[in-house]
Amino acid sequence: LVNAAYNVADQNPLGSAAGYGSSFPIDRAMTTEELGFKTLKYNVIAAQMGRGKVEKVTSTALAGVGSTLAKLAMDICLYMSQNFNFISFPDDLTTGSSIMPHKKNPDVFELIRAKCNVIQALPNELSMLLTNLPSGYHRDLQVTKNSLIPAIQELKACLDITTFSLSKIKVRKDILDNPKYDLLFTVDALNDLVKKGVPFRDAYRQIAEEVESGNFKTPKEARHTHLGSIGNLCLEEIRQKMDKYRGKDS
Repeated sequence: LVNAAYNVADQNPLGSAAGYGSSFPIDRAMTTEELGFKTLKYNVIAAQMGRGKVEKVTSTALAGVGSTLAKLAMDICLYMSQNFNFISFPDDLTTGSSIMPHKKNPDVFELIRAKCNVIQALPNELSMLLTNLPSGYHRDLQVTKNSLIPAIQELKACLDITTFSLSKIKVRKDILDNPKYDLLFTVDALNDLVKKGVPFRDAYRQIAEEVESGNFKTPKEARHTHLGSIGNLCLEEIRQKMDKYRGKDS
């Protein structure tokens, strides 16, 4: 989405004036090059009709990133809670409670979640602003900047603190030693039987009976090996894709 929004915005509209082009014979190819645009928005009417649309496409891209970031922040808040306790952060990335001395609140991620949820509302806000405007330029369009520019700044700040915070995360790697998680591995045990030639429904029934009788033995060895699975995350391949979008060499 971000790449698509960038391509939409990376077209030079200069020379479209208030909607139908300038009567002055400017060199639009030259201004495109000098201003660093990838290409020219050739049709001046299309350029003016794009006012507000560019902001709307950009806001949709921001909302997409914000959605992912908000969900990550929610997961972190959840997994830091005492009911899960999967992860933790250093004291300088958490805050205390006003009345409970033992608490470490994930305020950083609660604020990220809130800010990103607000950003997700931005496309709808801009849609309402543009709803009943006729063609051409109108001062209403100036108001799009009031929401869009702060949203870009907020999202960049959220990304920066998220990147910093994740470098400090502490993951409890011994969590699966707790017997309450033993049944997470029933599927692995079932798959082992299937690979030995046992029909799936028979293997399913066998494992279910072992669980019910209390005789289930946990393999506790994750066997997820296909591309992109938890045992084969393809992090290097993902890094190369991201570097490509950022214009960096692998």
